[in-house]
Amino acid sequence: MPILSKLTSCLLQLTRTCSLPLFGGTLLALAIPAQAAEQVVELELVHELGPDKGEQLSKLVERFNTTVKGIHIKVSSTPWTEGKPDLMILDSESEAQLLSRRGSIKPLSEILAAANVRVPTLAVPRMMSPASLDAKGRAQALPIGLGTPVMYANKQQLINAGIDPDNLPKTWLGWQEALGKIRGFGYNCPYTTSEPVSTFIENVSAWHNQPYAVGKKPEIAVNGLMQVKHLAFMNSWVRAQYLHFFGQGNNAENVFAQGNCVTLTAPSSAFPTLRRQAKFDVVVAPFPYHDGAYGAPQNTLADGPSMWVAAGRTPAEYKAVARFVSFWLTPESQVEWQVNAGYLPLNPSGLLIATSSKLLQDELQANRLAIAELTNKPTTDASAASPLAHAPGVRRVLGEEMENIWADRKPPKQAMDDAVMRIRSGRM
Repeated sequence: MPILSKLTSCLLQLTRTCSLPLFGGTLLALAIPAQAAEQVVELELVHELGPDKGEQLSKLVERFNTTVKGIHIKVSSTPWTEGKPDLMILDSESEAQLLSRRGSIKPLSEILAAANVRVPTLAVPRMMSPASLDAKGRAQALPIGLGTPVMYANKQQLINAGIDPDNLPKTWLGWQEALGKIRGFGYNCPYTTSEPVSTFIENVSAWHNQPYAVGKKPEIAVNGLMQVKHLAFMNSWVRAQYLHFFGQGNNAENVFAQGNCVTLTAPSSAFPTLRRQAKFDVVVAPFPYHDGAYGAPQNTLADGPSMWVAAGRTPAEYKAVARFVSFWLTPESQVEWQVNAGYLPLNPSGLLIATSSKLLQDELQANRLAIAELTNKPTTDASAASPLAHAPGVRRVLGEEMENIWADRKPPKQAMDDAVMRIRSGRM
């Protein structure tokens, strides 16, 4: 990658020290001692990133395998439940399943400490999902896949429908007018969304400074006026055939990349994959907001897959894990991962590239928008990420009740009231 090499050759070097400030807050500070391996340590890394991002992961791991002697990591997309992998990059459902198995993981903070890696306990940015941290803020896993929702669009299809791709709406109401033009032109799927629960409930709540959970012992609270209003608005789009769903995961991204839907909300991390897969120019715009909401837009949330380490491994294997983590956190690896996989950086060099690089202006459009959304305003108690979002069964229940809305089985208020009741009572 010539552009990336040109940037990193003078600014970014593999070092024995690495700090991880994230959007102005520090997650970890690492000092990695050099180690000489006497024999090859084999590790298996399984992932749920999909084929394209899995390929980018394989490139990063291959560079590690050729750079670091005495350690070899095998990358696989085999389901993590079918074997005994050492490292696992999982989506939220699999993560909840893994954590429900007592003693199944080895906390990353313990691994790094045993390898003489300094890991102070520091607060992470409040807009970042705390799923990879324990109750004391110590790292249980490495959050390698952070992203936040943005709007994508097919540039040529926008032009065909008479919409200026350089002057796209900023509000949901503005997008409604645009989608009407798209539908009127004859496109059958004007809009779709990836990860509907995260997009329409978690991020819409934070973006409008409305609480997702309330109380000292947080309880779900997604049946407020803003959440219900937004879901009712989206249901009117379903009825008008503006909005189409393709499951609770990220399959909508594939549908969009195939040219079958004109616009898409999806994580900022989807951008490089969409550009590689789509046979059209992909336009990126900010996540919309409701202009009638006081103080909106506020801030969105940073979330995505993390890398977990299995329990029951040998000291030598855990030392190899620490070495791999330190490699991944070097500035060079972070910029490579950001550009190729689209995920937000965990160190200051990667963040600098995202916000100021002119050479990587096209590659990092979505990341620049993501950082602007995440830091739009100081995070409040209402707009902070909640650990409840990753609690077992929560997203599944919310997804089921949202589908009741789209199918006109329940009005939005009843569906969200029922979701809150089910989650609070534990009757999932």
